[in-house]
Amino acid sequence: MTDTSSSIWAGPLAGIRVLDFTRVLAGPAASLALADLGAEVWKVEPPGTGDETRTFPPIRDGESHYFLGNNRGKKSIVIDLKVEAGVVLARDLAARCDILIENYRPGVMDRLGLGYEALSAINPGLIYCAISGFGMTGPLRDRPSFDIVTQALSGVLSVNGEPGGLPTKLGIPLGDLVGGINGPIAILAALHERHATGKGRLIDISLLDGLFGMLGYIAQLSFFTGEEPQPQGSQHPSLVPYGAFPAADGSIIIACLTNSFWSRICQAIGRPDAATDPRFETIGQRRAHRAPVNDLIQAFTAPRTVAELVELFTEYQVPHAPVLGVGEALAQPQAVAREMVVEVEHPVLGKVPIVNRPFKFPGAEQEKPMPPPVLGQHTDEILGGILGIDAQRIAQLRADGVVA
Repeated sequence: MTDTSSSIWAGPLAGIRVLDFTRVLAGPAASLALADLGAEVWKVEPPGTGDETRTFPPIRDGESHYFLGNNRGKKSIVIDLKVEAGVVLARDLAARCDILIENYRPGVMDRLGLGYEALSAINPGLIYCAISGFGMTGPLRDRPSFDIVTQALSGVLSVNGEPGGLPTKLGIPLGDLVGGINGPIAILAALHERHATGKGRLIDISLLDGLFGMLGYIAQLSFFTGEEPQPQGSQHPSLVPYGAFPAADGSIIIACLTNSFWSRICQAIGRPDAATDPRFETIGQRRAHRAPVNDLIQAFTAPRTVAELVELFTEYQVPHAPVLGVGEALAQPQAVAREMVVEVEHPVLGKVPIVNRPFKFPGAEQEKPMPPPVLGQHTDEILGGILGIDAQRIAQLRADGVVA
């Protein structure tokens, strides 16, 4: 059991080793969650550019914003998996780790000799998580997948955007990030199971499946009505008023989930009579009269500033929020209080701000995340400290191009 009594704590997964063969976003998001929880993550990168996202602009002093955003807390080791000596090193590392994550297309790791069957034979306790666009089975298993592709095929894209316009992809790449949610959930469940059985497990995570699973009540709406749900912009298909409304200097979100909130909204905008208007008295009636409800709210919000509206809706306990930019959001008092931005010392960039881990464990102060690694930063440390390879042999491996 991890000791949480010391002043600084690695996290609940301290002592767990993760071999990370992921790149770009879906896989790195999964290994990032495990690193945030205290696991030691060895990120295996190919020689040359490493993870492709290291080349994604904008770039500062050779370091990409994209890579920095998804790889805090990890260690980078460069191994050439196209040569047999590199595969041998990878297999030796797999024998010494608890979890392996990869997000190549199905079959790639098997062809390298690094598939689940091969590695579980040398490490029966290995939890092997394969993340791909469509999973290991089905007619699309071998297709390449990107975030917007899974958004389109899942139906998510069809309900995003303004009514009557072209579909709009989500502003955050949820089609990929869902792998960073479902992957760790399955891994931690398998880790719990291993305590009882002593055996690892193969996990098959499909990004498309993940978005299907997030459709929730939207899918049920389709089942109930037999119709395709349509895009509503920031509005809700069933609840009114719900969404963004214009202000004199920006916009504000108002969310009315129940009739009690509707009554408060009516009082806040100086129209208590609207609460008992026969057209607006129930959720169903407001949905049927969406346009006049929204017109009523918009007429009140449009000439007032966001600050005025926030003060007023706070007073009347109306669910609301100003629409903030990303920089504004991360600088707001709530984000500051939760320490969601921390400054770390990067080996190339010096002091840089990064988004902090989202997990909090009251009563145990977790150490600050390690900065995202530069390419190959921990190669010698891992080969020497984990595999026990001496400096002369590491130098020879580097001269042969096996590691870098």
